[in-house]
Amino acid sequence: MPETDYRASRLCRVLGNPTAYQIVKFLMKKRKTPSEIANEIGISNTLASATLRILRNVDVVRYETKGKEKVYWIKDDVILEICDMLEKFVARMRQKAY
Repeated sequence: MPETDYRASRLCRVLGNPTAYQIVKFLMKKRKTPSEIANEIGISNTLASATLRILRNVDVVRYETKGKEKVYWIKDDVILEICDMLEKFVARMRQKAY
């Protein structure tokens, strides 16, 4: 399998995780710390940090350290377009199902 295909499939697998998808959507608005993310979407800090690590591994997010906290953001805005296209696809498929 070509490396690009493999990496694309890994990204799809990660975005298939509802928590990861929520975090990506949340970070579309502005940079946030893991604790801010956890509080906003109602998960533990541990789960937020673990999911952010996975998102970093597939190059979706980046971070910088400020004091004792890490601040995360979306690495490339193309992921926002991907999420938008996925949501449009799902909406179209739901309309066609009825």
